[in-house]
Amino acid sequence: MARPLDVDLAGALPRARARPGRLRRALLGTGRFARRKPLGALGAAIVLGLLVMAGFAEWIAPYDYDERIADARLRPPGRDFVFGTDNVSRDVFSRIVHGARVSVTVAFATVFLGNLMAATIGITSGYFRGRYDIAVQRVVDAWQSFPYLIIILSILAVLGPGMGNVILSLSILVAAGASRVIRSATLSVVEHPYVEAARALGAGHARIILRHVLPNVTATIVIVATIGLGGVILAESALSFLGYGVPPPHPSWGGMLSGAGRTYMYQAPWLAIWPGIAISLVVFGFNMLGDALRDVLDPRLRGS
Repeated sequence: MARPLDVDLAGALPRARARPGRLRRALLGTGRFARRKPLGALGAAIVLGLLVMAGFAEWIAPYDYDERIADARLRPPGRDFVFGTDNVSRDVFSRIVHGARVSVTVAFATVFLGNLMAATIGITSGYFRGRYDIAVQRVVDAWQSFPYLIIILSILAVLGPGMGNVILSLSILVAAGASRVIRSATLSVVEHPYVEAARALGAGHARIILRHVLPNVTATIVIVATIGLGGVILAESALSFLGYGVPPPHPSWGGMLSGAGRTYMYQAPWLAIWPGIAISLVVFGFNMLGDALRDVLDPRLRGS
């Protein structure tokens, strides 16, 4: 009787690849993103630095934002004070670091609230269409026809300066432009067969919007929000420069430019240089990151 063949099944079958862990996949994805989009990676690094400054301001800044240092009035940048001091003997570097918290709070709160309103308006308008869409879009047209600065100054003149009022006024303006972009994405999504199939199966409007429309326009919402962060920071700085932003003694980069930065521009130019550089870097970082995310998340721009 013939003996059965000894077959090494473990050696004959191909070995399955070990799936890398989450941390390794994240590192690989980050490296791939940095190679494909170097400016986007630079923008992400700037944004990460801003978030670290805002979250750990007490540990990064050598002084409190309103602490007055004896015999240190208008000191130029040097070994003792990296960014110099202002006209009332406060460390400029500490105020820049603490000002990042104001910018981050205003920017993210404004973009969240504004895009929440924009998503509600844009998705419902693009989904229901008809008379509802026409009525909503005419309101948005009137909304966008007024100059932004006049609307903001009018709202803040009634409500008064303050962080909450700045966030509310800016979010109203952010919602107008973002709703148009989200509506366009929604009009494209609702034409797909799976939406018609969901209707044929008896799904309600709320289920279709939450399960089919919203997940497919989320990438558009993320891109609009990321790009809008830089504009919101710039708008908050402009309002603080005009005296309608976050009131003192809380440091704001625009307020630093408007106050001592403008008064002592020739005598102590560092008072205007450092807040201006901070605003420019952050706006550049958010714009580059938003543009890179648009290229990565939009399948029409992703290429082969």
